Amino acid sequence: MGKSVLKRLVGAWYRWRVRSRAEAVGPRLLVWGPTRVSPRTVIGSHCNFNGMRVRGDGRVEIGDYFHSGDGCQIITHVHNYEGEAIPYDATMINKPVTIEPFVWFGSNVLVLGGVRIGEGAIVQAGAVVVRDVPRCAIVGGNPATVFKTRDVARFERLKAEGKFM
Repeated sequence: MGKSVLKRLVGAWYRWRVRSRAEAVGPRLLVWGPTRVSPRTVIGSHCNFNGMRVRGDGRVEIGDYFHSGDGCQIITHVHNYEGEAIPYDATMINKPVTIEPFVWFGSNVLVLGGVRIGEGAIVQAGAVVVRDVPRCAIVGGNPATVFKTRDVARFERLKAEGKFM
């Protein structure tokens, strides 16, 4: 069996696992690396995962044309450290994550619950996202901070022309 045939078979397996577990998945999903999502995950159309793990019971909405590098995680729950035991009790606090369309994650991105990542944002490899990311921002670091912004006029022109990957 050739390498490309094996790669397609493995991709089909990963894609089936995501589709069978997610709440909803749009058309043209591509999954090329180990990816697991929660039952409260909604995935838009034309998304491309190279390795993602969604953990927790918080709702996750991923917009159209999302792309991820490998080793990315979204964690939608935190331990209740203000409960009836220390350092935390047995309850979890769920927080949603929203990723708007045309967002790109580099490898090993970590997103914590309660975050919205704006349309067209780019999250640099290894970034830890703990707060909202503005539209068309380019963020990186721990915690992720804005260090650049896309050319918004160019982004809007390419979007209007339907030049999507």
